[in-house]
Amino acid sequence: MFDEFIKKIKEYNPDEVEIITKAYKLAENLHSGQKRQSGEPYIVHPLAVADILAEMKADRDTICAALLHDTLEDTNITKEEISREFNSTIANLVDGVTKITKESVVKDFNKYASGFCDKTFNIMNKEEQDMANTRKIIVGITEDVRIIIIKLADRLHNMRTLQYKSEFKQKENSLETMDIFVPLAYYIGAYRIKSELEDLSLRYLKPDEYRRLEEQKVRIEDDSNQCLTEMYSKIKEILEAKEIPNEIKMRTKNIYGIYKCLKEGHKLSEIPDLLALKIMVDNIDNCYRTLGLIHGEYHPINNKFKDYICNPKTNMYRSLHTTVFGIDDRIVQTQIRTFEMDKVASFGLTYYWDLKKGDARNVMQEELRQKYQFYKSLTEINSMFSDNKDFVNQVKSEIFTTNIYVHVSLDVKTENKKFSGDIELPVGSTLIDLAYKINTSVGNTLVAAKVNDEYENLEYILKNNDRIKLITDDLSFGPRKDWLEKAHTGYAKQKIKEYGINI
Repeated sequence: MFDEFIKKIKEYNPDEVEIITKAYKLAENLHSGQKRQSGEPYIVHPLAVADILAEMKADRDTICAALLHDTLEDTNITKEEISREFNSTIANLVDGVTKITKESVVKDFNKYASGFCDKTFNIMNKEEQDMANTRKIIVGITEDVRIIIIKLADRLHNMRTLQYKSEFKQKENSLETMDIFVPLAYYIGAYRIKSELEDLSLRYLKPDEYRRLEEQKVRIEDDSNQCLTEMYSKIKEILEAKEIPNEIKMRTKNIYGIYKCLKEGHKLSEIPDLLALKIMVDNIDNCYRTLGLIHGEYHPINNKFKDYICNPKTNMYRSLHTTVFGIDDRIVQTQIRTFEMDKVASFGLTYYWDLKKGDARNVMQEELRQKYQFYKSLTEINSMFSDNKDFVNQVKSEIFTTNIYVHVSLDVKTENKKFSGDIELPVGSTLIDLAYKINTSVGNTLVAAKVNDEYENLEYILKNNDRIKLITDDLSFGPRKDWLEKAHTGYAKQKIKEYGINI
């Protein structure tokens, strides 16, 4: 396994083979004599995690940290020793993915909480320790996104080998995966990891449902193969006749995705993306040309078209989606994107390892800060809650939850910059929450709002795809006291309270 792993490293980063081999040898030595529950030598796990990351073309420091990621927790080596042997970045990454002990939780938490309160803590029960570790995982993304990526690879391999755990542990790990790791994978755009984690979790949470749907998916793929193959060939022929460089892949929705749609009341035959053709072309112009060519050959379902190129998803996913009637009137979704968009769609932020090489980490972090809406919400919640349980609960209810998307424009009667775009909010959010989501100044000067061209009260609960026009005025009296009860998100409530000093 090590030889195959090193072969991957040599293909994209041959200059770093020596230091990566050094990290492997150290991890192998430190974990010597340790076994996994499968009976395999423990080193199999960190090597597998590093291998998953090598498939993403991860940088040297990330690969080394993956190989060493369990050494601080399970061996006698210290962070300082890792730093001396390698560098401080690798040591910090290993520390970032290491579960913290009760003693270190108390020490670190008291240091962190000193800025919020005078109270100190000396006792930490298991729930508090779990919450502190969960917070560390989530907040790690604000320090270095590679911490989260290593944790996702770690969780992915653990889920792939979950059969060796007890039934209780299987369900506990699967629930945690769905609650924490699946949303994290989604928010950084790592769809391949997200889909696999969903399916693996469902396999242990609902084993009978999983097996039934797995069999059903195989039947669907067999039954639809001729339809997709004919459409594949026809579209390929059309694109090549127009001299449009292309690649086409056939895809069936993942098992959890099917399960979720059925639970929402959809019939199997009504799932618009149950069957899909992913069509990659060389540039954006050819994306729209391809769309027109497909509509010329296959009749589209009008209300199933989405332009995520013009309006990317909040995790920067970009593609054209159109659902058409294919062979024998089968419903087939076609996803049209550039080759680069497809890589981003599959790997999310991790694509920058291949695109930006040595500067990838800085680019990833800057992209997170500037373009990913959840990043702002996460940093705000982190600053608002000193209690780990409150923090985790707020993240789950405000970020890792079912979201709605609304299109917003501002009628600016203030000095605020103009704003127009799609905003992501948790279900239950009001116009007040939306205003504060944009920024505090918009919230504090909000006076009225139109929803789908009609004036609505500010406590109006937003619905998916609402078109919102917010009206602000610097001469307003600011937020009213009753807004506290009408706001849904913790951030909006916090900002209203802060303004209350001046009410």
